[in-house]
Amino acid sequence: MRPPKKAKDQAETDFDRELDDLPTELRWREWMRRIEAVLFASASPVPREDLARVVGQGASVDLLVEDLVADLEGRSFEVAQVAGGWMLRTRPTYAPAIRAAADVGEQLLDLDEYDVAVLAAIAYHQPVTRDGLKDIFGKEISRDLIGRLHARGLIGTGPRSPRRGAPYTYVTTEQFLVAFDLESLQDLPDREQMEDAGVINSQA
Repeated sequence: MRPPKKAKDQAETDFDRELDDLPTELRWREWMRRIEAVLFASASPVPREDLARVVGQGASVDLLVEDLVADLEGRSFEVAQVAGGWMLRTRPTYAPAIRAAADVGEQLLDLDEYDVAVLAAIAYHQPVTRDGLKDIFGKEISRDLIGRLHARGLIGTGPRSPRRGAPYTYVTTEQFLVAFDLESLQDLPDREQMEDAGVINSQA
């Protein structure tokens, strides 16, 4: 049950962001730890404006994150900047250990080449309908394939197409950015590189 708005506002008022009673060095360290705690508690990237709520007005979130990154050097996890925010994640070198310990079966990106090609086409042409994908690949794209990408959280439904019947369109998600280590869609590889790698064809 949510606390009454008045109680919530009071709690925010009571929260000491400035930490004026601490020496400068300890104040900075405490702000770093607050940011680390927020990132640790979040399952999705945390934007700058959210992190700014837990530090003093004169504190630079970017500099605090930079110091936190340096502080975590040599640890098994790191701060990553993805999808317009920051998150804590395990360093890639430890992924095999996590899979072994957790006995993980189906991985998020356990997709075949065709699934990845369709995902790439959605990323570059979004919002795009199934008919639009059919035009790109020259054949029908199955609902099962769309369902697999949707189940992994890599795509979602976009605005209805202005075409007759107003079919659904598909777009990539924040999880897509996180999974492929992209800060935004502007960081997608150059289309020619994707074509050279065989991920998308020259007509896509």
